Amino acid sequence: MQLSFSEAIDQFLLYLATERGLSESYQLSTRRSLEEFANWVGAKYDKEPGAIETSEITEYLGFRKSGGLAPASMKLVVVALKIFFRFLKARGMSAQDPADVLPLPRLIRYLPNTANEIQIEQLLSADLGSRSFPLRDRAMLELLYACGLRISELTGARLENLNLEQRILRVIGKGNKTRLVPVGRKACAALEIYLARERPELVRRRAGSEIFLSRQGKKLTTQRAWQIVKEVVELSGIEINIYPHLLRHSFATHLLSNGADLRIIQELLGHADISTTQIYTHVDQSHLKAVHKRFHPRA
Repeated sequence: MQLSFSEAIDQFLLYLATERGLSESYQLSTRRSLEEFANWVGAKYDKEPGAIETSEITEYLGFRKSGGLAPASMKLVVVALKIFFRFLKARGMSAQDPADVLPLPRLIRYLPNTANEIQIEQLLSADLGSRSFPLRDRAMLELLYACGLRISELTGARLENLNLEQRILRVIGKGNKTRLVPVGRKACAALEIYLARERPELVRRRAGSEIFLSRQGKKLTTQRAWQIVKEVVELSGIEINIYPHLLRHSFATHLLSNGADLRIIQELLGHADISTTQIYTHVDQSHLKAVHKRFHPRA
């Protein structure tokens, strides 16, 4: 039975949600990519998914490239098409996989920005006395750097997932995947003070169990958490642009430069693929080259 594009896309998205457990944002991005392809095919060839040929996919990709689609966005489109047609063939909805031979576009890998250890120390020791909730804000910054959290993981962190005695935080990351991350002593100390003195003042009748609460007793939004980080950076007087994800990059880079194994860093960051973590080896090599050039007498 030939499925229409809309039916095939719906079944594929259901598979991503129920069997793969992928995030809603990923599902929406994939749906958008597939629907744009379906609209193009419908207007030009009026074909259903089972009749699509490789030449038509490559023509579509050429059309998107000529329209100025960035390489990173192009890669997302290619990945969406490849896994979509692989799914159709595996489920017997298509006799062939026309996207199987498509190569993934090569991306230019940019080295992530990082702060050095002195700059991080300056940030974490900033005077927050003028802040409305200084204990919360300090605990947030300490936890971001101590655990290398994404900003969404920070705002989603819950009391029942924090064990201060064992200094462990259970983190729910991308695709609802969980990992256990050690929490440093200084971050634990900041959390203990905040939880004892300031969080009780933020709790309201319908407050959840999120560690970090807003003035209204609600879960902090990622936008507000981002804003808090930027406000503390301004107070600290640091001249470089520090933002939440830069703290995550700095966490990984500092671990690597101090001798941590790359596989351990991968686990701590929650990367599914080691190749994602390997970018930090290039950062560290850049640091080593800079040190060598500065201090070696014949560099």
